[in-house]
Amino acid sequence: MVRPLALSLSIVLVAVAARAEDWPQFRGPTGQGHSAERGVPFEWSETRNIIWKTPVTGSGWSSPVVADGRVWVTTATLGGNESRGSGAVSLRALAFDVDTGRELLNVEVFRINRAGDINPKNSRASPTPIIDGERVYVHYGADGTAALTTSGQIVWKARFAYEAMHGNGGSPVLYGDLLIFSCDGADTAFVVALDKQTGKVRWKTSRRRPFDQAYSTPLVIRVGDRDELVSVGAYRAAAYDPLTGREIWRVGYPVSFPEGFSNVMRPVYGHGLVFISGGFNEPSFLAVGADGTGDVTKTHVAWTLKRGAPLTPSPLFVGDELYIVNDTGIASCLDAKTGTAHWQQRLAGNYSASPILADGRIYFLSEEGVATVIAPGTEFRKLATNELDDSTLASMAVSGGSIFIRGGTHLYRIGTQR
Repeated sequence: MVRPLALSLSIVLVAVAARAEDWPQFRGPTGQGHSAERGVPFEWSETRNIIWKTPVTGSGWSSPVVADGRVWVTTATLGGNESRGSGAVSLRALAFDVDTGRELLNVEVFRINRAGDINPKNSRASPTPIIDGERVYVHYGADGTAALTTSGQIVWKARFAYEAMHGNGGSPVLYGDLLIFSCDGADTAFVVALDKQTGKVRWKTSRRRPFDQAYSTPLVIRVGDRDELVSVGAYRAAAYDPLTGREIWRVGYPVSFPEGFSNVMRPVYGHGLVFISGGFNEPSFLAVGADGTGDVTKTHVAWTLKRGAPLTPSPLFVGDELYIVNDTGIASCLDAKTGTAHWQQRLAGNYSASPILADGRIYFLSEEGVATVIAPGTEFRKLATNELDDSTLASMAVSGGSIFIRGGTHLYRIGTQR
């Protein structure tokens, strides 16, 4: 006979297990592109496994985040030519109902009367929001950062001036009661932590010279008995104490990487190594031991890669392997400890979105709306190719057994039809 208390406990455990895993930040719960969801589809088209498809006003390449029955993105509505910087720009936060795709909130957060130039491939709403309980934090680079309630009320706003030459890019990260992000401009560069309740600066650490523009999102990792905030900047990356901003270690990019700026990829971490972008114009990539102190350039670089290195998409660490795709569609599986290539395969299209792992499968998403799904492993095995009628530069989100894709004009929920 089952006792009432045991029965109640078992019901609670089943209910908790059945709840959808949130995707609260860029690259998901861990910031490294992994989802624990099951029942995620690996085949779809415009007429198959689309639960809903809804228009998104304005333009933006922030990736969707999902929590508590809502999908959030940011967008910019424009009064002029975005790439030429004319006209007013309204920077907005949007929320959609997970079940129906209906737009629930459309809130203006900032208005820029005359914005500067950006790269035509970029948008004024590229950083991804981050959700924490009853707060949503939105970031527009040098144009401003804000906290909103999930009902759409603005709690606080903050702005930090720096010359972001090609627009905004990197997303914020949460650590305890801090909201942290990198500000890497052509005129100044720093990492800053704000009190997430008030928006006030708790610490601000300047980059070492020389500095230049970069667009990467920090990653918090656990190394031994300490937490580290790994932030990729131009010409070097550094790990900081996330509570104080004190630099723990730094690595300069090798002289063979002469153009170590405009870094975009978010780092990933595994087997004691941090995998870092070493620059944009000439693709470069390096693996760095995370247990050092001071300047570790000569002591902790485990391996470097130039051929086939990505410029924009972040890597994906799975098991003992590292999966990457470069901007022109060359996908590679590398031994994470040595950098040795197990396989290299050309995929269709061009790539900005970062790959994800969901339901034991790896998903790559091209800019042309084509998703290639493969099985993890040291031999290339393609499972499916799926196409949507939209451009797709934003990274995918996974929650509730579904994949959420933000296109140039629409937001999709892809899932098994019931």
